[in-house]
Amino acid sequence: MTPPDALLQLGLRERVDQELRAFVEEEIAQLVAIDEELEPVAAQLRVATAHGKRLRAAFCYWGWRAAGGPDSEALVRAAASMELVHAAAVVHDDVIDSSGLRHGLPTAHRALLRSVRRQPRAPAAARSLAVLVGDLLMAWAGQMFAHCGLPAAYLGRARPLWTVLARELVAGECLEVLRTGNPPDTAASMQVIRYKTAKYTVEHPLLIGGALAGAALALRDAYSAYGVPLGEAFQLRDDLLGLFGDPRRTGKSTGDDLTARRPTVLLALAWQHAGTTERGVLEGFLRRRELTDAEVRHVREVIRGTGAPQRVEDMIAERVRTATAVLGRTPVPPQAARALTELARTATARSG
Repeated sequence: MTPPDALLQLGLRERVDQELRAFVEEEIAQLVAIDEELEPVAAQLRVATAHGKRLRAAFCYWGWRAAGGPDSEALVRAAASMELVHAAAVVHDDVIDSSGLRHGLPTAHRALLRSVRRQPRAPAAARSLAVLVGDLLMAWAGQMFAHCGLPAAYLGRARPLWTVLARELVAGECLEVLRTGNPPDTAASMQVIRYKTAKYTVEHPLLIGGALAGAALALRDAYSAYGVPLGEAFQLRDDLLGLFGDPRRTGKSTGDDLTARRPTVLLALAWQHAGTTERGVLEGFLRRRELTDAEVRHVREVIRGTGAPQRVEDMIAERVRTATAVLGRTPVPPQAARALTELARTATARSG
């Protein structure tokens, strides 16, 4: 039997999906009314917003509820806006990384190639369209939040946090770009994780939800103490799945992080603990633009041999323990404490 708190999370996810669909379809109708030639762009806006576990919306929702705020449709709409931030970040990230698959489907810049195939610089045009899709999604996020229906005074308390969220998200993405191809460095990779993913996935949605409800400083501090390590654990799991996950479940190609020389903690730890022979093998593969399935399997075995995957698993477990321990010493409603504990498990014990 599914636990009541898990059922509550499923119900919340369905409510968030409904709010997103209604908002997106209304905005798409206005976009396509400008010109029907925008239909391919509209299609990618639908794809970008149709998938996801809605974790960021859930953290925003429970940031509000843990601060004593009541359930409401306006709150769900505010929380759903967090998913548009994520959709924008994903579209931009796929362009930056030249990723080909997301959720088992062509990424926006790949799918949009069909619409510009007759142009002399079709790949560049498709990438430009994808960047604009991401830009519009970010604008939509602010619009959905501002018009969610909560009182203006509540929104005013949370609005400054949006600036922090955007600044830190962009900083993390920029740091990843700047450090791609550098010698593997665990501390540098952890900083990228913290700013590119951890904060906007867990900490900022919690803080925004709490600010909407007028959370006290002590509770906001607890949100950060819970959110940052849990967000790091979330991305560490993502790094593991990027190489060791099943593409049928992750919806993404394996080996992309290696060929792109992305500064992941997994690669940094493998390099740190590799012997001379193992480093030589890794360096040879890292020089290639593409890897065959057999070569990816070989890299996996080399990295397993360094013990890096287990070290990353240990880091994940340590951060989940740190995050959930915060809940044990923070006075929040029992339902919120149970929900945030369940979210910690959902965010980090996943296979896709």
